[in-house]
Amino acid sequence: MPASANPLVVLTFAATDPTGGGGLQGDILTIAAFGAHPLSVITGFAVQDTSRIEGISATDGDWVADQARALLEDIPVHAFKIGRLVSVENVGEIANVLADYPDIPVVFDAELRSGNDPLADEEMLGAICELLLPLSTVVVVNAADARRLALGEDEAEDEGVEEVSSAECARRLMEMGAEHVLLTGAHEPTQQVINTLYGGGGVLRTDAWERLPGAWHGAGDTLSAALAALLAQEMDLSEAVRGAQEYTWHTLSQSWRLGMGQSIPNRFCRREDA
Repeated sequence: MPASANPLVVLTFAATDPTGGGGLQGDILTIAAFGAHPLSVITGFAVQDTSRIEGISATDGDWVADQARALLEDIPVHAFKIGRLVSVENVGEIANVLADYPDIPVVFDAELRSGNDPLADEEMLGAICELLLPLSTVVVVNAADARRLALGEDEAEDEGVEEVSSAECARRLMEMGAEHVLLTGAHEPTQQVINTLYGGGGVLRTDAWERLPGAWHGAGDTLSAALAALLAQEMDLSEAVRGAQEYTWHTLSQSWRLGMGQSIPNRFCRREDA
């Protein structure tokens, strides 16, 4: 049989998620659903179920950078996705690697909380702003985490923080170096879920989606991994953002409740719809 053409390749940096709802395993499922080949670098190991994270441990030493460089010296990569970061060292190691590949698009899923539990302290927020935002093609972030990044931990917790608009937070993140910001509205008190893509010239597109009933584990990971897979295809950014949102909405509308906690996105829905 003749050899088939090699698929596009997406490398994801993320912590493990034993449920497969999000994290490294969720990224792998999503990237594969788009016909791309996933490479993975483990930033940490989580003990969790569909309800909560019970504990998480960072990958030791320089192993994050060592994992990535071993892969990158062997396999051409077409897009990067950054997921859950477990330590300040993670941030520095990933930044050092990505700085050597400036022409490859980077999607950074800036998930800074799990429910009400913070996943990043003030030191990590500072490292992210200084080291990772300037390397990001698109930062995917909800309004609350955008405020934490744009304003800092202390100011973000002030009662008057709501007076700082989401658009202003996106502008500040781009001033810190992010090329684009996709501000998601899943956690906002709106009738529809409204997601807005910002660039240097302001709003590039706004999409409104029917707000589905229920709660999901891994929705943000699905959106950002799908976006990375589409950017690997050299798709126009605006169209890639639209396509990633559409895919994510369908994974949630056909989600599975496998455990006693949140539902898991159905990454196979794209094939079922075809």
